[in-house]
Amino acid sequence: MILLRMASLITYLTVLVAATIPAQAQQEFPPPQGKGRAVVVVSGASGPGHYQFVTGQIAQLGYDAVLFDGNKIAGTHGAALRTAIQTALGMPHALPGKVGLVGFSLGGGVVLGYGSQWPDLAAVVVAWYPATSPIRDIADFAGRLAVPVLMLAGEDDTYRGCCLIATARNLAAAAAGKPFQLVSYPNTQHDFVYGGDHYNPQAYTDGMQRTAAELAQYLGR
Repeated sequence: MILLRMASLITYLTVLVAATIPAQAQQEFPPPQGKGRAVVVVSGASGPGHYQFVTGQIAQLGYDAVLFDGNKIAGTHGAALRTAIQTALGMPHALPGKVGLVGFSLGGGVVLGYGSQWPDLAAVVVAWYPATSPIRDIADFAGRLAVPVLMLAGEDDTYRGCCLIATARNLAAAAAGKPFQLVSYPNTQHDFVYGGDHYNPQAYTDGMQRTAAELAQYLGR
């Protein structure tokens, strides 16, 4: 009985402590060579578990890929993304320097919305089917882009109206003259990554190849 009470007390204290400490949800995927430039990967609303495979593939390209929960980063006006960048740079296998930012859906909207304006922190932004609905003034937003951006979008994406191809195209048009590239995939819906609800092998493979090329161009190996 005493042991049971002690176990219950320990469980209670563990829960209490966990509730009072801000969650630091991240998972490091070290590169094969041991150390590499840091790439911050921000998940969509489905959570980081949904993006472990793609993060592992990014790590295999030679980067220290660190996966974060986009639900904990969104809604903080970029503050949590800045913290994530510093956390990634402090990882055991990370090399110093600007980071790459790769985000999906909700996380794609975060890295696009904030990271694209931080040339002191980010070398490149890759946004997969990003949430663009929060962008109210497209021309103003495009004018403030200061980091190279690659956006990957499905042309049939109607998921909650967050990531419409029309918005992506308007943004690309407004960003003419900036280092902004939009790649769209026909017959492709939201969440087309491997393991996604609308996995599209062709679009995913092409998206990964373009992501690899973009990271190599701006981060090196």
